[in-house]
Amino acid sequence: MLSEVLLVSAPGKVILHGEHAVVHGKIALAVALNLRTFLRLQPHSNGKMCLNLPNIGVKRAWDVARLQLQDTSFLEPGNATGDAAAPTSEQVEKLKEVAGFPNDGTDPECLAVLAFLYLYLSICRKQRTLPSLDITVWSELPTGAGLGSSAAYSVCLAAALLTACEAIPNPQNNGESASRWTMEDLELINKWAFQGERMIHGNPSGVDNSISTWGGALRYQQGKISSIKRLPALKILLTNTKVPRSTKALVASVRSRLLKFPEIVAPLLTSINAISLECERTLEEMASAPAPEHYLVLEELIDINQHHLNALGVGHASLDQLCQVTMAHGLHSKLTGAGGGGCGITLLRPDLEQPKVEAMKQALTSCGFDCWETSIGAPGISIHSAASLDTQVQRALDGL
Repeated sequence: MLSEVLLVSAPGKVILHGEHAVVHGKIALAVALNLRTFLRLQPHSNGKMCLNLPNIGVKRAWDVARLQLQDTSFLEPGNATGDAAAPTSEQVEKLKEVAGFPNDGTDPECLAVLAFLYLYLSICRKQRTLPSLDITVWSELPTGAGLGSSAAYSVCLAAALLTACEAIPNPQNNGESASRWTMEDLELINKWAFQGERMIHGNPSGVDNSISTWGGALRYQQGKISSIKRLPALKILLTNTKVPRSTKALVASVRSRLLKFPEIVAPLLTSINAISLECERTLEEMASAPAPEHYLVLEELIDINQHHLNALGVGHASLDQLCQVTMAHGLHSKLTGAGGGGCGITLLRPDLEQPKVEAMKQALTSCGFDCWETSIGAPGISIHSAASLDTQVQRALDGL
């Protein structure tokens, strides 16, 4: 068991193109978003396991001796490698007992704690005794906005616990501000993170935890995930309209529209697939020799896809407003994720002057939206030196 403090971070994600079409067997392009979730793991000898999640107001502590006495044999099958089947409802109920939750506990706070307990007990029980740890997780990502915040949380937990328990080596060399694990170790982190995601979402696709583990960009189609090898540095403005929506209801409404008008809707889905392919081709070209005309292509693809998504019925007045405000500043936006509100992305060209970006952010904020200027194609799960973290992150992890 390692004795040093571990600091790790993992990115969120946005869907660049292919949302909704992916449900019907088409390609989706997912990219790592450089808004990150940070975790600090501090070993102790106080006999307590403390979990602190300031973003969602969770602070829990357990006596390690009491956790040690729990019968955790229900976590056994396949868990040495993280290859276990999806947690059964029986396992979930047992974990709720361990956590001291009522059986009907399904709110995000409860699910976050259950995912932690599942990973902690599964990964750490090979130790002679369960470790006393103090774990704080803080995120730049808003929760429940379709930006992969739960996956980034699961990836951080898996990486930190596997490293602390020496199931994988700490990749950090002295003096390095950020380090990454080997491909083999990342595979193990990803498998365990997927288990955490299953505790939270039941039946996730695996895209969110994969993009958070590997970083960069991924192509997803019919359950197959492959990485896009080269990606240019792209800046975006991410906007959260803060309009709540139900992904399940939006997916169902597209399905019913497809059944009602197959000859109208099926070509839209085929066209969205072609947009994803054209975008992927353009990004790969840009990675080797970026040119201004590439940005024009990306902007045009954004506009076409946004119109298609409106035609599928997953637009919203708030997203129309986002597109109008950014278009007034000569920029192009589309929804990302389920639509019906939620988030949108705006491509920021490299020649854009900062005062123009600030004016646009101000206009969007006055609509009641939240904005982040960030980049896509960010590195996946990383381990950091304390000195490399900026003051805001350090203060958040210290609970200030």
